[in-house]
Amino acid sequence: MQGYPHHYLVSASGGNQGSVVVSGNGLPDIDTQAPPQFGGPEGVWSPETMLTAAVANCFILSFRAIAQASKFEWDSLECHVEGVLDRPERATLFTAFNIHAVLHLPSDVKLEMAQRLLEKSEQICLITASLKSETVLTMDIQTD
Repeated sequence: MQGYPHHYLVSASGGNQGSVVVSGNGLPDIDTQAPPQFGGPEGVWSPETMLTAAVANCFILSFRAIAQASKFEWDSLECHVEGVLDRPERATLFTAFNIHAVLHLPSDVKLEMAQRLLEKSEQICLITASLKSETVLTMDIQTD
């Protein structure tokens, strides 16, 4: 791992209509638009869906790191996130990210440890830690 601080550089470009293209060095371009809630088309990534996806992605990567450090055996993890955009006090912002984690385990794994690791993953996820929104975690732990 590199020392801190880390720097992540991306670019975006777009005209007065159509897609905004997000790009990063060595990464595939992503076409984005406003979400349908703001008049954009269906089926295109938006800044809102990308942020919500970053929460889900970071949660799984955090769990992966913690589980590996704890020598915890698991099969798969699904993470469904609902980002809640609202207007408290007339300022539009994300007020919450509701994270629903579905963890699949081998039959001989301790469920209490799985729950603790999921909770810790929510606490250390650097994306949600960087946001002022509330984070709510629900979990479904399933064994084979």
